[in-house]
Amino acid sequence: MSKNTKKKRMTWRVLYNIVLIAFTAFVLLKTFLIADVQVSSVSSAGVYASSNSSTAASSDSGSAVTEVSDAVITENSYQDSNISITVTEERVDNTTVYVADVQVSSVEYLKTAFANNAYGRNLKDTTSDMASSNNAILAINGDYYGFRDYGYVLRNGVLYRSNYSSADDDAFVIYSDGSCETITESQTDANTLLSEGALQVLSFGPGLVENGTISVTQNEEVDRAKTSNPRTAIGMISPLHYVFVVSDGRTSESEGLTLYQLATFMSDYGCTEAYNLDGGGSSTIYFNGQVINNPTDGTKSGEREVSDIVYIGY
Repeated sequence: MSKNTKKKRMTWRVLYNIVLIAFTAFVLLKTFLIADVQVSSVSSAGVYASSNSSTAASSDSGSAVTEVSDAVITENSYQDSNISITVTEERVDNTTVYVADVQVSSVEYLKTAFANNAYGRNLKDTTSDMASSNNAILAINGDYYGFRDYGYVLRNGVLYRSNYSSADDDAFVIYSDGSCETITESQTDANTLLSEGALQVLSFGPGLVENGTISVTQNEEVDRAKTSNPRTAIGMISPLHYVFVVSDGRTSESEGLTLYQLATFMSDYGCTEAYNLDGGGSSTIYFNGQVINNPTDGTKSGEREVSDIVYIGY
């Protein structure tokens, strides 16, 4: 083989490696870092009518909670004519679990919001900042839809994404009558859900309790997750009666829960439907103007920026 031929081959190898590295770097940046706004100026109100303008007054300066004329607020509760929230702290399997028992007069008070008030890829903010921006009384992190290019995204009555990854992917649906259910995305078209009155569809999973029965096994786990984790879940006891649950984890004080432990807790609490949301470092619960749990990814404490929240508010 001539020296020129060897040189050319070496040159092509170098160029190939440069292109491969550049492509890999671009894919990683696009996946994890590069923000891609697809729908801007999204309204968290969605299809909800502004029917409560006479009830809800403007918030006080420096307060994250919209004041209501008849609201009674304590450290662990919020009560007005439309919303009742009681927050308790429980100890389960060497783990601290925060439980928000929520009852509302209408499903319009259960809402979702996107980071930066926009829909897209890698748009992120903390749960507390999104909650404060939307005058949330109570909020938990959502399904981190912006980390993926698949999974139904239907929020406040608006459909943003209608594709799924595999035949087994499930999603949690909240309907206009306040009822909830877990569906299999490959078996239920997103536009059909919308036409049937779906207001929110969260896609992370898996479903924890379905029709009153625990729907995960003791060995079931989310991809790439450890066995015991900080967790976030949403459940329904009955239409308009919900449970928001966040557990700490990955610390010496709180071990974290398995999916089965979380499902058992939701079932024992009375949930007829319950669904696992994004967990780990994302798990955050916010109430009456502050984060009340201890978010951590195991190495760094504090809130992780996420794509979206589920919240209670006006």
